[in-house]
Amino acid sequence: MNTHTMIIDVREPDEYNSGHVEGALNIPPAELLAGSKQLNEVPKDKKIVVYCRTGSRSNAAIHVLQQMGFRNLTNGINAAHVAKHLTL
Repeated sequence: MNTHTMIIDVREPDEYNSGHVEGALNIPPAELLAGSKQLNEVPKDKKIVVYCRTGSRSNAAIHVLQQMGFRNLTNGINAAHVAKHLTL
């Protein structure tokens, strides 16, 4: 994954700790809905790939991120899909 892309894992911390894409930031849904401070300095046009286990939480997270003003979003579905298709 190039340095211009942010990867967000929206699974719960225990899921994240059991294995995640290298460099992925863990922001669970509740934290995202509360307006995660981890995103305060992130430009609204930054390329962001969001993933979870099956793609449904990441899909919901994309809608939340859109409401927060982010525009360059991709649903990476899950860690295996991100690793296979969205990394270099």
